[in-house]
Amino acid sequence: MPEKVRFQSTVGPELAGVIDHPEGEIRGWGLFVHGFTLGKDSPAASRVSKQLAREGIGMLRYDNLGIGDSDGDWGDGSFTIKVQDTIRAVTLMAERGTPVELMVGHSWGGAAVLAAAAGATGVRALATIGAPIDPSHVERQYDAVVDRVLSEGEHEWFVGGRTLVLKRAFVEDVQQAHLRERISELNLPLLVLHSPTDSTVDIDNAGEIFREARHPRSFVALEEADHLLTARGQAQRAAHIISAWADQYIRA
Repeated sequence: MPEKVRFQSTVGPELAGVIDHPEGEIRGWGLFVHGFTLGKDSPAASRVSKQLAREGIGMLRYDNLGIGDSDGDWGDGSFTIKVQDTIRAVTLMAERGTPVELMVGHSWGGAAVLAAAAGATGVRALATIGAPIDPSHVERQYDAVVDRVLSEGEHEWFVGGRTLVLKRAFVEDVQQAHLRERISELNLPLLVLHSPTDSTVDIDNAGEIFREARHPRSFVALEEADHLLTARGQAQRAAHIISAWADQYIRA
C-alpha cells in the first residue's frame, strides 16, 4: 500500500509525498519529480511510480510547493527551490533507510533532476521524460505571460484547471538555470525518453540533452505518447523501459 509522508521544504512549508513500496524482491529505491504544475498524482508521476514499484523499485513522489497536498504558495517557489527540494527528498529517503539510487523526472521535473544530480548523494542513475533543455521555456502558455510578469511584477495564470500567480522572482530565477553546464558535468548514467509527437516540449530538446551528456547515455523514443503520458499504457511502457535500463546500475 502507498505510504503517505511529509517533509519540510527548504523554504519552510511542509511538502506531501507518497511512497509506492516495491512488490516482490526489492531491487532498489527511487524518486519521481513531477512537471511544472502537475503534482504527485498526475498520470505520469503516479503511473510510472506504481509500475516501477511493481517491478521492485520503490518510489517516492511528492507535490512541490503549493501543489496538491503540499503547503505553501506555488508562486513563492522557483526552479532553484524545486532543485533544492529534490535534494531534500533524496535526503529524506536516505534517513529512512531506503536510499534513492534512481531519479526520474518528467517535463520540468526532468530539468530539475538534471540540475539536482550533483547534490543528490547516493544517486546512481537518472532518467528524464519529455524534459526541456532550457527550463525557462518550459511551455508555450508560460512563455506567453513572461514579459507581462517581468513588467508588472506578477500575473495570474490559468493553467491545469486552476489559477496560479507567476511572480517576477520565479521568472528571473529560472532564467539563471544554465542547465547545459550541469548536464555536461554529469557523472551519472542518463536515460532520455521523449515522444517524437510531443506538442508541449519538442523532441529537439531530447536531442540537445543527449548531445550535452557524457557516456553512458541512452535515448528512447516514446512513439505515439503525448507529453503528459495520459494515453493508455504509455506511462507503464516508460516505466518498463526505465526499469530494464536502470537494473545494471541500481544492482551494482
